[in-house]
Amino acid sequence: MSTDNDSIVTSYAKAPTRTVTAGDVTYAYRELGPKGGIPVVFFVHLAANLDNWDPRIIDPIAKERRVITFDNRGVGASTGKVPDSIEAMADDAVTFIKALGLGTIDIFAFSLGDMIAQALVLEHPELVRRLVLTGTGPAGGQNIDKVARTTYYDMLRATLTRSDPKEFLFFNRNTTGKRAAAAFVKRLEERTDDRDAPVSVKAFLTQLKAIKRWGRSAPANLSTISAPTLIANGDHDRMVPSILSKDLHRRIPGSELIIYPDSGHGGIFQFHDKFAPSVVAFLSH
Repeated sequence: MSTDNDSIVTSYAKAPTRTVTAGDVTYAYRELGPKGGIPVVFFVHLAANLDNWDPRIIDPIAKERRVITFDNRGVGASTGKVPDSIEAMADDAVTFIKALGLGTIDIFAFSLGDMIAQALVLEHPELVRRLVLTGTGPAGGQNIDKVARTTYYDMLRATLTRSDPKEFLFFNRNTTGKRAAAAFVKRLEERTDDRDAPVSVKAFLTQLKAIKRWGRSAPANLSTISAPTLIANGDHDRMVPSILSKDLHRRIPGSELIIYPDSGHGGIFQFHDKFAPSVVAFLSH
């Protein structure tokens, strides 16, 4: 239930978890920031739930804008079964957005979330005002279908070193990258109450299957995207090759591109102090 205090929450660690039901699916989501205006809806990455968003990205945006994060169908605390295609995931995201009564949104997406966002904006351009795509590539992009192989390898390395897999998947394994990885993982633990349900192994495997299909599918015509788009990545992304961010930039008319040095898939988290203000400025127009 909404309270007066909910309306002024600008800390993601304190954002209440809510649910909305559409058809036979109940979606878990969190909302923070000022009420009113066009909300920024966040689309999360592979094997991630509500607790996987970096508060150093969310909080600066929530000071200015209404922010909504959500678990798509079958992920975390949301009910139902994860679909095995990106397009179906996009359809579910639209169902969630419409269940909240939203007519126009801005999208902030990362990794798998970007693929869903691309499918959504191509199918429903009227819904999206501005688009932020980070750590991603287009359908049919080079080596996207190899994400599963990289993920399994880094999960094994993380297990052997008793580390969080994201430390390997998102960051370079040099001194700078290791320091940034440790800080990032620590930030994800700042929320201590009302944590989300873990993502099931079955859901994770189905997401990987969808990513592989996306990577092997025919390229989409991204020149039809009219929403102003900001694209960002690190210069050494092992999960979704950085060259694909440059490919997106070439194919989406008028898009802006930021590539951070000496960083990987999680470059936006490593450089959150620079990236968050850039996003706030981009979304303010």
